[in-house]
Amino acid sequence: MNINNIAILTSGGDAPGMNAAVRAITRYALGNDIKVFGIKRGYMGLRCGDIIEMNLRTVSDIIHRGGTILYSSRDPEFKTPEGLEQAVTFCKNSNIDAVVAIGGDGTLRGAISLIKKGINCIFIPATIDNDVPCSDYSIGFDTAINTATEMVDKIRDTAQSHEKCSVVEVMGRHCGDIAINTGIAVGATSIIIPEIECDFEKDVIERIKTTQSMGKRHFIIIVAEHCADSFDVAKQIQEKTGIQARTTILGHVQRGGSPTLRDRVVASLMGCRAVDVLIKGKRNRVIAKKCNNIVDYNIDEVLELKKNFDYKLYTDALHISI
Repeated sequence: MNINNIAILTSGGDAPGMNAAVRAITRYALGNDIKVFGIKRGYMGLRCGDIIEMNLRTVSDIIHRGGTILYSSRDPEFKTPEGLEQAVTFCKNSNIDAVVAIGGDGTLRGAISLIKKGINCIFIPATIDNDVPCSDYSIGFDTAINTATEMVDKIRDTAQSHEKCSVVEVMGRHCGDIAINTGIAVGATSIIIPEIECDFEKDVIERIKTTQSMGKRHFIIIVAEHCADSFDVAKQIQEKTGIQARTTILGHVQRGGSPTLRDRVVASLMGCRAVDVLIKGKRNRVIAKKCNNIVDYNIDEVLELKKNFDYKLYTDALHISI
């Protein structure tokens, strides 16, 4: 099947580097005589026909910008049979040969729904949580951990000056990659993540007391969101150690900002790969990063994969945080 028209959408939580992927897809496709259309506001735009034709200038000066120029949304209507049928009908009536969907797990599920209805979809992982099972790396992750590290470094200045404990909550309710990597980078005393059950007395209180006995006077505790009540963590630390503790929730600041070099490059390469697989006649693929290579999988393979947890990374983090 010849590919003449492709549509790009970004969906779910935005991630730095999405624009770099949109830029790469657009320019690589146009260079191969394929028309490119941008769908605004994710699957909502696909359902409602909110579409623009893309050209070289549409994607000028966006590689360094965070967020997404195509906007994003979470659309409950798309999940209904009627909403899905609206999106499928729009694709067919608009002669869209393939949809390139950029986002996280919810975006992947949306693409799978379209595939079941006969729409050719290519999925590119872009989520700061880095929790797409088939890929070692998701667009936006590097920027997010650099942002989190920068914020914690600033918080540390106050913690050190006043000999306090700072409990910092980061994103990643189902995946502890942000927490672990940030924790290593800032020298956190304890890291609370969803993959490891936390024994609060042993993993937090005893570690603080041990390092305190060795002369340490300020402490950083990193908590992945929803793994624990961060305010309660600070309260218990203060009650059980006598160290003044304060909580900071970084929140959506982790999603924003100009993407790092790594996110710009990975996003660009994934975008090029997405167009390449379409030109080669492949259908229904997931673009991924494995062992530092950009690869693609059949969507059926991805459904059977699980996200690997790097237990050694976690244990190493603990060994060097005393």
